[in-house]
Amino acid sequence: MRNVHKLLGACLGGGLGTAIDVAVLTSLVESGAPVAASAFAGALAGAGVCFAMNKYVAFRDHTPLRVRQLGAFALVAVASALIMALSMQLVAVVCGVPYLLAKILCAAVVFAVWSYPAQKRVFRAPELSPAASMA
Repeated sequence: MRNVHKLLGACLGGGLGTAIDVAVLTSLVESGAPVAASAFAGALAGAGVCFAMNKYVAFRDHTPLRVRQLGAFALVAVASALIMALSMQLVAVVCGVPYLLAKILCAAVVFAVWSYPAQKRVFRAPELSPAASMA
């Protein structure tokens, strides 16, 4: 059941972050910016919401904010943005898929293959010992 809560919380945080991401992507592309650059900027814009949602909701990490954790998340967010930019370039520009459809396809793959597994490591809550969990 804990894994289901983590997955649902990560999906909620991802949904909110994606709303910001798509708004930035759309506004940049519609104003003439390249798709890959717009995808990168959008992904970074949504990362702040995702950080808060993942830390406090999905992974229930209520420990004080740590520089190491923020740095690890930033590394995941930048890597995710780069993967998204490259995949959007391939799918939207090279293959000619409309950029919003490409965003949906690419975001689902990047989330499943990279972002969620990486975020699980960033927001790993300390495990309770069997004695502590019975208290």
